[in-house]
Amino acid sequence: MTVVIESLDREGRGIARVDGKAIFIDGGLPGERVSYDTYKKKSKYEMASVTAIHGPSGARVVPRCPHFGICGGCSMQHLEPRSQVAAKQRVLEDNLWHIGKLRPEVVLPPIYGQTWGYRHRARMSVRMVLKKGGALVGFHERKSSFVADMTGCEVLPRSISDLLVPLRQLIAGLSQPTRLPQIELAVGEAVTVLVLRILDPLSSQDEELIQKFAARHGIQFWLQTKGPDTAVPFFPLDAPPLYYSLPEFGVQIRFRPTDFTQVNHQVNRILVRRAMALLDPRPGERIADLFCGMGNFSLPIASRGAQVLGVEGNAELVRRAEGNARENGLDANVRFQTANLFEAENCAMLGGKDSGGNDGGGFDKLLIDPPRDGAVEVVKALGSDGPQRIVYVSCDPATLARDAEVLVHVKGYRLVSAGVINMFPHTSHVESIALFQR
Repeated sequence: MTVVIESLDREGRGIARVDGKAIFIDGGLPGERVSYDTYKKKSKYEMASVTAIHGPSGARVVPRCPHFGICGGCSMQHLEPRSQVAAKQRVLEDNLWHIGKLRPEVVLPPIYGQTWGYRHRARMSVRMVLKKGGALVGFHERKSSFVADMTGCEVLPRSISDLLVPLRQLIAGLSQPTRLPQIELAVGEAVTVLVLRILDPLSSQDEELIQKFAARHGIQFWLQTKGPDTAVPFFPLDAPPLYYSLPEFGVQIRFRPTDFTQVNHQVNRILVRRAMALLDPRPGERIADLFCGMGNFSLPIASRGAQVLGVEGNAELVRRAEGNARENGLDANVRFQTANLFEAENCAMLGGKDSGGNDGGGFDKLLIDPPRDGAVEVVKALGSDGPQRIVYVSCDPATLARDAEVLVHVKGYRLVSAGVINMFPHTSHVESIALFQR
């Protein structure tokens, strides 16, 4: 059977319909006529893979990575990059309409940057597979817990991609290679860190091998024995700190290699610039930055003279944010507090009350940057005297649309503008930014 692909879903799969039934086809692009093989059949839909392309799309390109289709790290390398951005914009607009019954007054120009070598944060799995020559280091295969047999990665910086084969050799030479299941990557502007997740202590010979590897390749190793907070520097101990900069705002943000930070430093700079343009912070204004992390938005807002409250659920990140504020000389303009913003009682301050329940706690403006679950308790808590302007940065268009419905149809805001952020080229991940005003 052949079908014509109508559109892409949020996972980058082609969508076709047969007798009203949706067929989600891996590898299909809009406008293409394809043959397919079903691997999962349900009453209302099927999951399938392309077996032949009878009319290729003009946007189809040859994937740059030889591991594409096997490695699960990328899903859209077969689609020309500008068309990837357009597809993500459609996903955003479809979610806003079908979930929130909303259309933005203005569609913002997409935010995008380099399409290769952009990924400065990654978590790679390690497995010993003797039939494949020893240790494997990389991402999981698609729809599998197996580790892809990778010798390079096009979305990692070239210097890191070139380390994959030497890392495989290093791991294979350790005394207990099966007790090292993961390597976490963090690239800063002055140092590159690899965090080795070790389940058993290293031998003295292991330590020597790792030290020689670090010296040869100009990186720093950390060791992590349990959770992320147990990660500690191993070698060299005199390496510079991890940080990224936002030069437009005179800010440097330090972080630990296991902290959450944006993976794409170039696009993050553009995103912060766009967020500040939409928020328009001014001296004397009171602005809240919710889900603030280490201050990625809080510190640029404070640099414009506003008084900022940053709220974050992770106490360690709050301590990191406070340190970043001091080191950037902005601690007089910003304070941070730890609160779980998924609990309604912690959002009461947004209804025009301060944390003690007293009047006068309201904010002039609000920036929200939640995880995938969104910020539904935050938007529900907004009172009639809530902020006049809200900038919402989202990593899930569905939860953005759900929260936008509350903001517009219940709280009386307008969806002034919205657009996509291509933080993860060649993947189906959609980040976006939206502006709401009363």
